[in-house]
Amino acid sequence: MAPKLSLPKSLAFIPVFLAGAAFSIPVTQLLPTIAQPQQQVSQIPGNNSNFIAAAVEKTGSAVVRIDSTNPGSRFNSSRRRVQRGVGSGFIINENGTILTNAHVVKGASKVRVTLGNGRNFSGQVLGTDELTDLAVIKISANNLPKLKLGNSDNLKPGEWAIAIGNPLGLDNTVTAGIISGTGRSSGVIGSPDKRVRFIQTDAAINPGNSGGPLLNQRGEVIGINTAIIGRAQGLGFAIPINRAREIAAQLIDGKQVQHPYLGIGMTTLTQETKEDLSQRNNFRVSASKGVVILDVANNSPAARAGLRIGDVIEQIDGRQVATADELQKLVEKSRVGGNMTLKVNRSGRNLNINITPGQFPVSQS
Repeated sequence: MAPKLSLPKSLAFIPVFLAGAAFSIPVTQLLPTIAQPQQQVSQIPGNNSNFIAAAVEKTGSAVVRIDSTNPGSRFNSSRRRVQRGVGSGFIINENGTILTNAHVVKGASKVRVTLGNGRNFSGQVLGTDELTDLAVIKISANNLPKLKLGNSDNLKPGEWAIAIGNPLGLDNTVTAGIISGTGRSSGVIGSPDKRVRFIQTDAAINPGNSGGPLLNQRGEVIGINTAIIGRAQGLGFAIPINRAREIAAQLIDGKQVQHPYLGIGMTTLTQETKEDLSQRNNFRVSASKGVVILDVANNSPAARAGLRIGDVIEQIDGRQVATADELQKLVEKSRVGGNMTLKVNRSGRNLNINITPGQFPVSQS
């Protein structure tokens, strides 16, 4: 296979399969923090003077603390080291279904869920999805408080955002800010292995907030707090609740979460891109717009369909695609095992190529 094409760091590189970030930005994944002694949650006064306090009073009892126990891989004095962490989550129905992050419960041998009133439960992990960093936990209880799920599709920068969680073991900590941005691709924030278009917020998020809710001013869940960018302030990211709702439904039903992929590295074709490809790779692209393929993964759907480095994808199923971001969204909305027809410009020739999206491969380690 021909070597992959190289681009300067100034050009966006959005991978469909291959790992590759658009920018080299250090990202701190919000791993569960070191466990701290359980603290008594203070009650919120009933006489609220602002909408943030009102939203917290309405929702705080449904935000939970998740303590996980994960046997480590190292031994010390013939004793296996045990790693303990603290994360957050929230109840979505009265029968004890809880949403959190996959990394909060990853590898955990035990999960303990603590409600706002101090009641403790043993939690069963119903399923996890590494690619969206989502997990569902079930506890045996009834008549529990729950959070109302909002709509994350129409969020606008500048709207209020309220985060509740257990940062550094400090239970039911509340922070507030605004929605700073939406549709942040995983590659742009430095986590190219995720299939999420994150909500960005400046509400303070710290280790231990992972899995907790991001609320709007009405107290509805609009996101699940997940990540921060290291050495930065006011750069927190959350999984949009509409995306989380789709994934959670599959996990609750015991299904494998569907993540269609093609297996290409790609970038939006611009005049700058064309000039750079010509200068750095002695490769000429005749098309004027579309998405140019920079790499094709071995044994991928793209390789089996005959796609090549340098091909420019101009349409998917008759729909024009002008940017790599648009193409990525269309692939994500497709079906594993389904059929797609790509209109491709290959060295000036127009081709129609049929391709069958596959299931995004995930490392089992």
